[in-house]
This record gives sequence, C-alpha cells and structure tokens, in this order.
Amino acid sequence: MSLTRWPSCVLRILTVPTSTVRTLAVRSFAVGLAGMAFEGAVQAPAAAGEIPAIASRQRAEKKNFTDSEIIEGFLKTAFGAEYHLAGRVDRIRKYDVPVRVFADGADRADRKAQLAKVVADIGQRIQHLDIAMASSGDEANVVVNLVRDRDLSRTITKFYGSERAKEIRTSLDPQCLSGFRKNEKFEIEHSDVILTVDSGDFVFLDCAYEELLQSLGPINDTSSVPWTMFNDEVSMGFFDVYDQYILNLLYEPRIKAGMTVQEVKAVLPEVLADVRAWVARQNNLPE
Repeated sequence: MSLTRWPSCVLRILTVPTSTVRTLAVRSFAVGLAGMAFEGAVQAPAAAGEIPAIASRQRAEKKNFTDSEIIEGFLKTAFGAEYHLAGRVDRIRKYDVPVRVFADGADRADRKAQLAKVVADIGQRIQHLDIAMASSGDEANVVVNLVRDRDLSRTITKFYGSERAKEIRTSLDPQCLSGFRKNEKFEIEHSDVILTVDSGDFVFLDCAYEELLQSLGPINDTSSVPWTMFNDEVSMGFFDVYDQYILNLLYEPRIKAGMTVQEVKAVLPEVLADVRAWVARQNNLPE
C-alpha cells in the first residue's frame, strides 16, 4: 500500500455561540489505489500489527528520548494553535471528567470494532485518563462520526457551516478531522471526530489515533518535532511511545486545564519523572 501525506493545514479556534471556543484539526491524505482495500462489505477488522505499513513503523520506532526532547514536543503541541479566530490558545486544554466515546454514522461493524480497540489502547496507555466506549450518543462527550468518503464534504458543512467547510475543501482534501469545545476554564466539554471508513485500514487507524488524541487537547501541530504524529509529515497508525509521553504529561493531575506555560514548566521536572516511569512500564522500556 502506498500512502503519501499532502501538506495539510490545521484550523484552530472557530467561534461558536456562547462563551465556548471550538477548535478544529484536519488531516489530509493522497492515497494510492494499488493494494488499498476499499471495502464495500463488512470484513473482519485488521489489527494494527497485521498491517504491514504499521508493523514496519513499529519496528523502526524511536523509543529513547531525553527530557528536553519530551518537554519540547509537549509544549509545542499542548499550547498554541496554528490558525485561530477567537479565544486564547496559551493555556492547557484538557478534559477534567471521564471521556466516553460513541461511534455514530456509517453501518460498518468492522470500523466500529477497530475504533473500540483504539479507545481501549489509549485508555491502557494514559495513566490518569478514564476513557471508554459509550453505548449511546447521550452518554458520550466524544462523538466519532463514521462517514463514507462521498459524504465527507456534506458532513463537514453540517458541523462547521458552509463558510468554514469551503475553507477546508479549497485548502486540502481531508480524510478525517476533529474539533472540541472548551469552557472559560479551558476544560474541554465536547469533541467531534469525523473519520472516513472507506480509505483502507492504515488511513483509518492513523486518522483514528491522531484525531482522538488531538480531541483530548494537544491540538497544535508542529513541523519541528519529528517523532510525534502531530506533525503533518508523520504517519503512525498506532499510539507511539513519544506521543504517550505527551498525553501522559497532559493528563497528569498536577498539570491542570488553564495553566500557562510558566506554570507548567514549574511542575514539569517532578511530573516528567513519574510519567517516564509509567511509559517505561507500559512499553517494557528500561527505567
């Protein structure tokens, strides 16, 4: 399977009614058709390790990082926004309540099963995050909308309005995107993720991991950190060690929604030591 990332832009902080602020992240792909499965019928969901493009990346994955390398990636993704229209982007944004994920939309049991595995994997690898699937949309604060590629444009318009949808369509050809709404305390209240179901297993899993993780708070892409999936030039398809560091730092209880960069830097040394120990145990790394 060949897959090439197009340069993609990331839209941040869209204005919405009330005092909340919506943030939007977009990923785009140009996908080669050779060897790519565009499933019309329900198939058994492929596990990440069974997909050659993912298995090769897991074998080549860098797992050893200095403190400064981890801190750099955390500060560059947890703060800021490449494009924003309203609201402050210089504060920590995260959920402060249990996260419940509901899969809505296309009738694809295989994709829903893959999504459930992604959510379970995220839950196992982030120590202080309570995340699980929900049985209904009413119980969820993260709704993953599964759509066919032909319905993506209409779905984007439904969620973000015709003007913003036109910006997205004219600037790139997205395969997936996510957005969240936060309150005045910078606590995320609700996230919406849009994933296409018919672009192959690698694209689906790569999108699912990145968009779900970004919907939890680290919304700012960076081109200067080569190990994170929050870099437009990096495709993973799995929850890599470096991004486990970022998400575990974000959801460490001593790092709170609304903190500034300086407030975070004051607690990072002690927090990072605990996060390092956790990630090492989860990935069988030397502590």
